[in-house]
Amino acid sequence: MTGVVRLTLVSHAMTDAMAVARFPADEPLNDIGRRQAVRLETNSDASQLAGPEQRTRQTADLLGLDATTEPKLADLDYGRWRGETLQSVPPADLNVWLTDPGRAPHGGESIVDLIERVAAWLASLTDDTPQTVAVTHPAVVRAAILAAVDASPNTFWRIDIKPLSRTVLHRRGAAWTLRI
Repeated sequence: MTGVVRLTLVSHAMTDAMAVARFPADEPLNDIGRRQAVRLETNSDASQLAGPEQRTRQTADLLGLDATTEPKLADLDYGRWRGETLQSVPPADLNVWLTDPGRAPHGGESIVDLIERVAAWLASLTDDTPQTVAVTHPAVVRAAILAAVDASPNTFWRIDIKPLSRTVLHRRGAAWTLRI
């Protein structure tokens, strides 16, 4: 790995689950998200990827991308909390999840597991595709940032990723950098 790899992560557009603070399922974009996505420009010359969920695929389509599905860009597995509101989750379980990134009281994926999955995917990117655009989820973007800058999983919830935001990472050799 001696070349430069540029990765642009695009967070999917707005969904009803995001609007009402509900743990996501495989829901479509809402009207606001669809309207917002058609106004965003992306690099069509780059390799194009998207997570497997409906909301990421729809966002990629609205952005005019012919994205290949990448399972490692899937959203955090929220287990039995999928589709539930924050208020319906037992407060003690929610507190554990928000304060201990190694735990998954919902029976799904822990934050640490997500970061490891995304870090492995980042490590798999080769110099053969020097530019990549990937439409994914806020949790995956957070995980990529933490993996890239080697930050503690405890900082996961301190990064706010808004719908349709772009996060750019560069890799030269083995080291990733975050471009803001």
